[in-house]
Amino acid sequence: MRGICSLGNDVVYDQLVGLLNSIDAILGPETPVCIYPFDDRIEKIAAEIAKRPNVTLYDDKESIQRWDSFMAAAAPERLNKEKFRLYGAHRRFCAFDGPFDQFIYMDADTLVMNSLDPVFDKLQEYDWVVYDFQFTDPTKIYNLQSPKLPEVFDKQRIDSEIFCSGFYGSKRGVFDEATRNDLLSKLKAGEYEILYPGAGEQPLLNYMVMGSGIPSYNFAKGLPDSQKTGCSATSKHFEERDHILYDKGNRLTYIHYIGVQPQLISRVCAGENLGFPYRDVFLHYRYLHEPEQRPVFTTPPKTENSETRQGLIKRILRKLKLTR
Repeated sequence: MRGICSLGNDVVYDQLVGLLNSIDAILGPETPVCIYPFDDRIEKIAAEIAKRPNVTLYDDKESIQRWDSFMAAAAPERLNKEKFRLYGAHRRFCAFDGPFDQFIYMDADTLVMNSLDPVFDKLQEYDWVVYDFQFTDPTKIYNLQSPKLPEVFDKQRIDSEIFCSGFYGSKRGVFDEATRNDLLSKLKAGEYEILYPGAGEQPLLNYMVMGSGIPSYNFAKGLPDSQKTGCSATSKHFEERDHILYDKGNRLTYIHYIGVQPQLISRVCAGENLGFPYRDVFLHYRYLHEPEQRPVFTTPPKTENSETRQGLIKRILRKLKLTR
């Protein structure tokens, strides 16, 4: 059985609704989806999921505890709520136990833009399939200053195999108990120092894939240059046609709203006219099934930077008693 997985809580409610609606629109409303709980703040998303017969909220407590324990053993400081905003992001690992034989994981802040059949097709040959350009910046995956890093992975692998953990295809059971224990023993023996010290579960997941030696494929490396597309909202050159984004004529597989904070999304959905890349595309899918609730903006959006500057000016004027 094939399906789509994501991770969420009430903080990313609007983003998760957008993702689920994009799955409805692009893949079909019968597509099986499983959502893994980031933490216990799930009242709103649970109510939303209950309205969708194709979507389930993962509730296998034994599986959740298993991966909580694995993360605590592998990288305990990343579970620190005060230090890491992504402290619960490792629960996406529950997909390795979960309901689908083959699955595609997508972060809540992504939207499907195209058929995902090519990804599932590649899972016939590989255990791990991605489509991103994280390999161009290994600094957010590994500690490049660690003298141990080249002993663990050679430069060619680092330059070609790392990936963003926001989108990937894999299979149930890839990381069985023996594999997990082997990875933990290597980490505890000193390999932990090669991991980038931030970014939640992403460095660890890269280590798990590369350290276990499972076969992997990246469309961004494998496709001809004329067919490759970007995926990040930080790219400014995508063109929109009928609520679909294109990169130099090629339809994107997905769009990832990297760097757009959940609080900003929530404020926009509440009616604040704040800007972020490809905002209209997001709002189309967020309100796909309730267009009458979509906020209407008649003036150009403010940016966070301009809002910050305005706030600073007001505070200065207040101190000078020139405004109230």
